Amino acid sequence: MLITVPGFAGVRQGVQHFFGTRHDQPGPVRSARVVVSVKQVHGTDVLVVDRAMAGAQTFDGDWDALVTDQPGVLLTVRTADCVPVLIHDPVHGIVAAVHAGWRGAVAGIVPKTLAVMAQRFGSQPGLLRVSIGPSVGFCCYEVDEPVLSRLRASYEDWQSLVQGTGPGTAKLNLRGLVRGQARSAGVREDGIHPVSLCTICHPDLFYSYRREGVIRGTMVSGIMLALRRRTPQRVRRKRRAD
Repeated sequence: MLITVPGFAGVRQGVQHFFGTRHDQPGPVRSARVVVSVKQVHGTDVLVVDRAMAGAQTFDGDWDALVTDQPGVLLTVRTADCVPVLIHDPVHGIVAAVHAGWRGAVAGIVPKTLAVMAQRFGSQPGLLRVSIGPSVGFCCYEVDEPVLSRLRASYEDWQSLVQGTGPGTAKLNLRGLVRGQARSAGVREDGIHPVSLCTICHPDLFYSYRREGVIRGTMVSGIMLALRRRTPQRVRRKRRAD
């Protein structure tokens, strides 16, 4: 079972995408020329794939966001409570996949990815489409002072994202933080498409590190520019003169 967001992107726009569940099916993986999966470390480094690739590919380093302009390259991220974010630039033909845990989100992984897209490919935030996938919800995500102190230091509107639960603890709206950062970076409100499902609340659909206390598995989410099909050329036959 895969989750897609028709209002975000689809085959008609030349894009294939999905948010994974614990019951993944191959889906777009079968039509991909290359599948890119990297080591994620809750950081803010962005990998740009701007050349044609084929077969297995490895990339040195640690990455939490992937960007490409290459058709047939499926960008994937793995999550188990963190926020998967998929981005599509329909004007320039660019896609991105982002892994945003609280550390990466507070450090600005999403606006940094948007900035890389603008610098490398000319993407304009106001024309982008962003989909925020299933993750730990505001209903279940309690954090402590080390998280709250970093949030206060980095995000001006932090109070709108928290609800106190006790001395030095509060519930945090992680998806709301990602959404607010995207809007602050210039993405239009009608260009943001969230999937409001909590990974903790739905054990039938999602793995959750917070709920289970161990990593029993992760969900894979991905996005890909569809391979361009060549239009068959008609062969014109010359008439023979009588």
